[in-house]
Amino acid sequence: MYYRVFDCWRFVAAMLVMAYHFLYSAPYGAETGTEFLRRLLPLLDMFFMISGFFIATRYADQIRSAADYRDFMRRRVARLYPLHFIVTMFFAAVALAALLAGADHYPFARELAALPQHLLALHALGTTSGLALNYVSWSVSAEFFSYALFPLILVMFRWKGLRGLVLMLAIWVAALEYASWRGVFPSGHWTSADTLGAYRAFADFVMGAIIAVLVGRRSIDIRSHWPGLMLFAAAVATMIDQTTPYLTLALLATSLTATALAETARPASTGVLARLMPFTRVAFGIYLWHPVMEFLFLTVVWDRWLGQLDIVDFYVYWTVPIAATVAIAMLSDRYLERRFGNLIAGPRRASSPKPAGAASA
Repeated sequence: MYYRVFDCWRFVAAMLVMAYHFLYSAPYGAETGTEFLRRLLPLLDMFFMISGFFIATRYADQIRSAADYRDFMRRRVARLYPLHFIVTMFFAAVALAALLAGADHYPFARELAALPQHLLALHALGTTSGLALNYVSWSVSAEFFSYALFPLILVMFRWKGLRGLVLMLAIWVAALEYASWRGVFPSGHWTSADTLGAYRAFADFVMGAIIAVLVGRRSIDIRSHWPGLMLFAAAVATMIDQTTPYLTLALLATSLTATALAETARPASTGVLARLMPFTRVAFGIYLWHPVMEFLFLTVVWDRWLGQLDIVDFYVYWTVPIAATVAIAMLSDRYLERRFGNLIAGPRRASSPKPAGAASA
């Protein structure tokens, strides 16, 4: 089963995050655009929900032993870590060059100090005082945190089924609410956390696992894509209107559920999207590569040279780093990430046999 709609949504979300960050180099007057796109940042929660859905759908029945879990973690590291490492080392090299050049305006001390946490993918657990170095990769750290806690999801599901997962989510959110009330999160609330984003992400991840159970059981027979699309549009509307984040999260979860139900019922219904898959499948690469393109094309070329010459409009020029990001993400996926990932993953071992009647998520 290939969820093409989810891939398209992840691609659009990655492109919007990239556009949001690129607009910070725009001339005066871009504040309206950046404020609009900033309101759409809860789409990151959709990333983690989809991740939880995919992981639960694929691995819930495969992990039955410590060896299975070790194999699972190795393959997830193989999927995410190579590109995270490459981009992190790029910015570490930039910080080191700034240090050697005596560029006092560049926060090289803070950047280099965060390198160990980034290499260990611990920087979304509160081990750094703020975003630094490979700043967007807090989501990679959050993903690894969710993978590490995935056995808890399996235990709760095998103990109490769907009710166990709902109970787990309720307890986790209650703890996040308490932490928010105590002022733990620098952003003010767990729903907008990034430096402590791992704890926010795990709530979304558990929700994704709940969605996987609902879709696997086909609790509701939805065959049309319109309910999912309308619910997704409603979620976006609540982001723009800045209503309560709980409503946004609820609408995102229900839209993903409705969409997955429709696509599993009629897999051929999204066949027209197959042509987009070479682009949509590199959403992760776009998300991680775009700060590199931002630094090269905007911080270096535009801010220091081209923008001062006033020979090209910014919104014409910014198509160059956007196109470069998509291109490098596709090349990276084909020639870098897969090759390094295969070295980390190693040969695939057979999973432990499933007992008869094993519950599926």
